[in-house]
Amino acid sequence: MLEIFVRLQSLMTQREKGATAVEYGIMVALIAAVIIGTVAAIGDQLLIEFNTVLTELTT
Repeated sequence: MLEIFVRLQSLMTQREKGATAVEYGIMVALIAAVIIGTVAAIGDQLLIEFNTVLTELTT
């Protein structure tokens, strides 16, 4: 009986590790999506600002 309990506990621990890895993967994907969205939204304006500064420095 104790052996069955130990095996079940071992199986449940393995499943939790797999679920944790999936949760971290989803979290990393969401963070990456936010970073990509922010860069896409601000990128063009930032490029314009850098070009303005470059123009002012070269004249």
